Amino acid sequence: IALRRVYDPAPENEGQKVLVDRLWPRGISHARLGADTPWLKDIAPSEELRHWFDHDPAKWPEFRRRYVAELDANPGPVAELRAMIARGPVTLLFAAKDAQHNNAVALRDYLLQ
Repeated sequence: IALRRVYDPAPENEGQKVLVDRLWPRGISHARLGADTPWLKDIAPSEELRHWFDHDPAKWPEFRRRYVAELDANPGPVAELRAMIARGPVTLLFAAKDAQHNNAVALRDYLLQ
């Protein structure tokens, strides 16, 4: 499971790409991202959690705890993503500027446990 910011250039052979943000990234067209790229917005943190976190690194541990609870309560999108991973390499795409503290990092860690 790889991670990549949608604004960064795509490496060769990055596997299946999947957008895991609730909002479509600004300035990115569907064509640029890839028309066949799935968008699993239902796997992203809720609006309430996203606004509460606001990409504040001080809130990171609590954000992860709350996000894991949301993922546990929403098994459908998690199962869909796990099925993609079972078929081969997957790259989780995100738009956040902070590459260390975002939902894609927390989601990858959740999937690897």
